Amino acid sequence: MPVEVETLDKLERRITLTLPATAITSEVETRLRRLSRTVRADGFRPGKVPMSVVARRYGYSVHNEVMNDKVGQVFTDAVNEAKLRVAGTPRITEKEGAPEGQVAFDATFEVYPDVKLGDLSAAEVERISASVTDASIEKTLDILRKQRRTFGQRPAAEPARAGDRVTIDFEGKVDGVPFEGGKAEAFQFVIGEGQMLEQFDAAVRGMRAGDSKTFPLRFPEDYQGKDVAGKEADFLVTVKKIEEQHLPEVNEAFAKSMGIADGSVEALRADIRRNLEREVKFRVLARNKASVMEALVKSSELEVPKSLVAGEVERMIESTRADLKKRGVKDADTAPIPADMFQAQAERRVRLGLVVGELVRSNNLQARPDQLQAHIEEMAQSYEKPSEVVRWYLGDRQRMAEVEAIVVENNVAAFVLDKAKVTDKEVPFDELMAG
Repeated sequence: MPVEVETLDKLERRITLTLPATAITSEVETRLRRLSRTVRADGFRPGKVPMSVVARRYGYSVHNEVMNDKVGQVFTDAVNEAKLRVAGTPRITEKEGAPEGQVAFDATFEVYPDVKLGDLSAAEVERISASVTDASIEKTLDILRKQRRTFGQRPAAEPARAGDRVTIDFEGKVDGVPFEGGKAEAFQFVIGEGQMLEQFDAAVRGMRAGDSKTFPLRFPEDYQGKDVAGKEADFLVTVKKIEEQHLPEVNEAFAKSMGIADGSVEALRADIRRNLEREVKFRVLARNKASVMEALVKSSELEVPKSLVAGEVERMIESTRADLKKRGVKDADTAPIPADMFQAQAERRVRLGLVVGELVRSNNLQARPDQLQAHIEEMAQSYEKPSEVVRWYLGDRQRMAEVEAIVVENNVAAFVLDKAKVTDKEVPFDELMAG
């Protein structure tokens, strides 16, 4: 008998499932008999527990287990016969008025939507590019030198200047009242590196060891400390110590410390260029993929299954909880996290996933084995032992699934860029790396 499918909404469907009551009772009895062979109970030898005792102790859970299995199988058979693609988990409720000897259930569920892909030739996409310059290499060298710098005591008569590390005591007050986080002793920071608010940094610059100073400071309106955001405070600062920085020279010893075996400075610069070019490539690709995905969302039409959005919201909440736990937040497992804050993002993710999936299926954009291998090998080049990294990826299905998802996205981006109205834009290196 054909499966009757009732349409409740755009994507919501309902079907009625029936199965013989005897099929359930028979399977429950079979499982209880099987369970009786191994179950233990006081006063009985293993395998000799009476069926009445087994049924009393385990009958309810076994019955539920059988119902879930049987109804689930009937549901699967029904949707396969009706050629339906079910989105999310169905809601199954028992239905009254079933024929004698039968049990009936209503299964309410959503189906995947038809995705109408837009005309890609009309889609507008900005494609960026960036290049590694000699200046960017020198800037990276400066960063590497700062990471290996040392500090030495500055003569007492000399004032603090940019690049110096100062040790200070300070106390801030708003309207004469101290505030939380406004006091510290033996606090260190490097002048001119953005560790402190600009007004604070400027006030300390030019002071000498032993100097004390009071100065006003207005906190920004968007300051993270909400109690003082937008307010003016008076700070008393005492400089305890000033240390000047010493940067290592870019020479053979420095190059060797960076892993260049022969100590060649030119080889070091070449190595930096290769690493920067690899990073630029990945960042450019990520930015271009984001532009492509935005164009796909705008140009496609589809209804989004609510059940898939709800599932995505749950995953995002769990991810947030896991992140909070890593940060040491107390009660991260039970802290209230409103689902509404993820709703729009979850809907966009689901919408984009459906659009990309349809584009991949209709244009054979699946990841090929050679693409997966090439991507892994390219990523591995930034590690000390690339071959071990390659084996690490190839040896784990989950990691390979993540790589496959990236390669598929790359294929989609290349496909769309080949057909869309593309505007090319050169982005400065510093802007790309700051994004």
